[in-house]
Amino acid sequence: MAASEIAQSAASPAFRQYLVDLLVEIVKIDTTPRPDVALSQKNEALVFDILEREFKKYGFAASSTERPAIDPAIGKHPFFSNLYYSMTKENPKGLTVEECYKGRTNLLFNVDGEQKSGKGVNQAVDVHIDVISPYFPPRVEGDRVYGRGACDDKGNTIALMGALKLIGEHLRKSGKRLNKHFTGLIVIEEETGGNGSLSIAIDRNLKKRYDSLVVLEICESRLFPGNRGAVWYKLEGTLPNVNLFEAAAFIVEEMEKEGRSIKSESDHPLFPHRPVQTCHGMMGSSGEHPSRINGRIDFEIHLNKAGASKARKLILDVTNFAIEEYIGRYGDKTKVNDPRTGKPKVDHHVDVVEAAHGFTVQVHGSTGHMGSILENDGAITKMAQIVRGLIRSRKAIETASDGKMELRQVNWSDSSHLVMEGGQGFLPTHPIDQVQQRMREAVWRGADHYFRLVGVNGKGADIFKVTYEKLHNAAFAGAADSLDMLNAIESAKLAGIWKNEPIRGWDVSCDSRIFACEYPGMPVITTGPGSLNSAHSDSEHIEITEMVKFAEFLAYFILKQTGTEI
Repeated sequence: MAASEIAQSAASPAFRQYLVDLLVEIVKIDTTPRPDVALSQKNEALVFDILEREFKKYGFAASSTERPAIDPAIGKHPFFSNLYYSMTKENPKGLTVEECYKGRTNLLFNVDGEQKSGKGVNQAVDVHIDVISPYFPPRVEGDRVYGRGACDDKGNTIALMGALKLIGEHLRKSGKRLNKHFTGLIVIEEETGGNGSLSIAIDRNLKKRYDSLVVLEICESRLFPGNRGAVWYKLEGTLPNVNLFEAAAFIVEEMEKEGRSIKSESDHPLFPHRPVQTCHGMMGSSGEHPSRINGRIDFEIHLNKAGASKARKLILDVTNFAIEEYIGRYGDKTKVNDPRTGKPKVDHHVDVVEAAHGFTVQVHGSTGHMGSILENDGAITKMAQIVRGLIRSRKAIETASDGKMELRQVNWSDSSHLVMEGGQGFLPTHPIDQVQQRMREAVWRGADHYFRLVGVNGKGADIFKVTYEKLHNAAFAGAADSLDMLNAIESAKLAGIWKNEPIRGWDVSCDSRIFACEYPGMPVITTGPGSLNSAHSDSEHIEITEMVKFAEFLAYFILKQTGTEI
């Protein structure tokens, strides 16, 4: 079968429907991380059952599947990510590595090459099946499959399955086998930091099966030989009788400033667009995930009940001025339409609602992956701007209302205790430990600023612990002109998906960096269908046509890489 025949098979309605049905089948299974790891194990195994069932239909000679257990040795590796999702009120420390991964595995597809010549390389492809919260089930509308994980990363998983189906058909009809080995690495726990891929990466015997790696992610089918880095921060502190919710507004300000400083210093040829982002995903009871942009946070303005109405106009003026300040730096997403819906990204910025305690302020943003923060709108950052404005106008507001003003986060009972989580992106220009320390010091500076403002005798460094126990990914940059990249470009041209543009690094961090750092010099390419703007969003979806075309591209690429004639 020539390339044209592969293209013909990929373009058939039957192939398209096969991928759609398979994607819907696995998206129906909720693989979000949870404290109930037995349920995680069950659901992961259900997805693996489906994928293994289909792989065995593709008819590869000299092929096998494996489900290697997660190696507990990852717990001692510097890339290990804390098992935070296993923490509960009953077990605040969470599970041990052995407890968390009991019975849990990755899935391998092994296709042995004939190794008849030195042509080609042993190729692996890595893709993950876990998704972030909140889960929502699949549906098909037009050219899209919606659902949690539909693009990140189950759509990529199905694109791999489609590529293997096309390759299997090609080899059967041509009477050939792959020249070099192919290994499919289907892993768990990318979204929580990469422990599934880490278990694969440290397996030195398995590494003998591959010399080159592709990691499938939501790259709009572009080809990236490098990734930006990312760390997920967690800050926590308690100071009795001090309002740390108010302090958070100044902490956010300093973290945003430090993020902009890191961005200004980030001059790298693969990343001329400087994809360095600061994202605040969770504060107190608000938010779902460190790398999911916070889309809504509410706080209360407590005032003298009798005098609250007197201060209403002033509070609205201060709030509106703060919104204008915010828009001046971050843009007005009420005037930017979401291409998926045709409606504004944010309907309106804020609601100020009268209440028995004074007012409740509802701050609106738009969610998505932290890498899309510039296209979306962070509610926590916007809230912090408003809170700082109210604090700086405190004296005038208290004079107008004839009483004290106190600000509190809704559904967070203890204002003397603050917990926040989010992420900071960075480029290969900055070592990961330097970024961590700079953001830590920014937290302390912000707290110190607030303490001075309100006359509190305290130091941020003594109050706030800043840790990076979840995702902590170094940045890396590979060669833009490697043979692997040239094969990928040629395959993209064959599939008709090549975008004639300069080779860049990817604006996001993923499991690629685990392999690139564990095996320096090994080519690692990140690519895949799906949009960063869709991933982690409330309307996550993948374009079916893009997924189908990418499967065709990946079939060509695997054949080229393994030195197998098309």
